[in-house]
Amino acid sequence: MTQSFGATSTTDEVLEGRDLGGKRILVTGVSAGLGVETARALVAHGAHVVGTARNLEKAESATRGVRAASAGSGRLELMELDLASLASVRRCADDLRRQGKPFDVLIANAGVMACPFGLTEDGFELQFGTNHLGHFVLVNRIASLLRAGSRVVSLSSSGHRYADVYLDDPHFERTHYEPFVAYGRSKTANVLFAVELDRRLRERGARATAVHPGVIETELGRHLPDDALSTFVAQTNAVLAARGERPFALKTIPQGAATSVWAGVVAEADEVGGRYCENCHVTARVTLDPIDPISEGVRPYALDLDRAAALWSKSEALVRERF
Repeated sequence: MTQSFGATSTTDEVLEGRDLGGKRILVTGVSAGLGVETARALVAHGAHVVGTARNLEKAESATRGVRAASAGSGRLELMELDLASLASVRRCADDLRRQGKPFDVLIANAGVMACPFGLTEDGFELQFGTNHLGHFVLVNRIASLLRAGSRVVSLSSSGHRYADVYLDDPHFERTHYEPFVAYGRSKTANVLFAVELDRRLRERGARATAVHPGVIETELGRHLPDDALSTFVAQTNAVLAARGERPFALKTIPQGAATSVWAGVVAEADEVGGRYCENCHVTARVTLDPIDPISEGVRPYALDLDRAAALWSKSEALVRERF
């Protein structure tokens, strides 16, 4: 059994005493928030991190502390990747394949949340296209670089509870667009992708898992009203106080990134493979019943094997590639 961690565990606590020298790890979205902290913690423990970002100038500035944290063999390398452009995704994947250097862990961290309606360069609804399809193509195109025993960590969210994927209308061409419904669909897709990817990778010893980092104040919430998080916390705590329960607090960024790091390099492969993780453990609650916004739990449609296979087929059709 792995050591017990929880909601308040930080990246450094999760990685305490671990030497990641010799590990090569890809992290998408290292220009802000969780991606920067994930890279910092891994580099500080000796890993060679390849970090991707749409804006390399922003990423260079944001990751100065990552390079400063380097210990031993730890180092950071940056690559350009715009997940909202399949041309950019394919270019990045082709560059990585040409290099031919294998990976031990791939953390699909980058994403957008609750943005106004928009389309990617390829005509996909922006959240589904960026959060799911961009990573779907990237991971599959470099799957040959995954070592035996490697992990793929797909960042989902408790936001998957807002909506199942809707494969008949993934781009809201006939459905009324709601930002959080679109976000929910994309986050459910992130879990389903991990479920099917795990099934496909398992025979060669690699595994895939999905994680919910928690509620954290980062740039991910830039499309929300300025007072959205403070209002959410106040309303939640009013309910908790009425029930005589302890108040809720947002996670810090090191606490938010801890589950990604735990699932990628600490947890046992069989423990997390094909599962949904939060607060540095696999969630035990799979339910369609109402779930308190701050309670743990995953919707069963996000772990459904047939749904996962159907999403994979639909995704291949949309990106016009078979994997």
